[in-house]
Amino acid sequence: MAKSQFDPQQLPAGDIAGEAPLAAERLVAGWLRQRFAAPPPWTPEHSEPVLALRETPTPASVLIPLVQRAAGMTILLTRRTAHLTDHGGQISFPGGRAEDYDASPIDTALRESEEEIGLQRRHVDVLGILPDYYTGTGYRVTPVVGLVAPPFELNADPGEVEEIFEVPLAFLMDGLNHQRLSVALPDGRRSFYAMPYDRFYIWGATAGMLRNLFHFLRA
Repeated sequence: MAKSQFDPQQLPAGDIAGEAPLAAERLVAGWLRQRFAAPPPWTPEHSEPVLALRETPTPASVLIPLVQRAAGMTILLTRRTAHLTDHGGQISFPGGRAEDYDASPIDTALRESEEEIGLQRRHVDVLGILPDYYTGTGYRVTPVVGLVAPPFELNADPGEVEEIFEVPLAFLMDGLNHQRLSVALPDGRRSFYAMPYDRFYIWGATAGMLRNLFHFLRA
């Protein structure tokens, strides 16, 4: 979203979603490939409330990179540079708006990941996509999920990315780590999820897409 009208970390603690964590056998490459190849029926959560929707939502894509580490799968995330108009300073997946020359939402996610963090597409084994996520600032975001096998090199674009880090997939796929918060704004009340990890405050659209990944894998 654009520059936030509030600091989510200053809000009082909200409820905990509280669903049971995913079983360890669901957090490995083989099981994930099978799940995306034959998805069960499931229901995604709502996207963000529309606060400043453009006449036509702007198509965008993000990559949800599942890194295959020896100690367990992780998700690679970025902290965006503070000066950016959209999502400045926030925790995000690598990605961005679609261009006319992109062949598909998957192509957008892979191209943007190469440009933002230097992750070459040859390292990404695309598993599939999750339902589009609409942001309050008027983006229609397609989350693309892919496996990433080390070794690989990263090179952050300093104009867009301040920091690259990884969070254990098991932590993010545990409802006990999903906070529900809300705030009253001039445009109306807004509710959102937050998943604080170490010194990183994951919230908003990124947390919303993680919730959908969680629901998809636990279905």
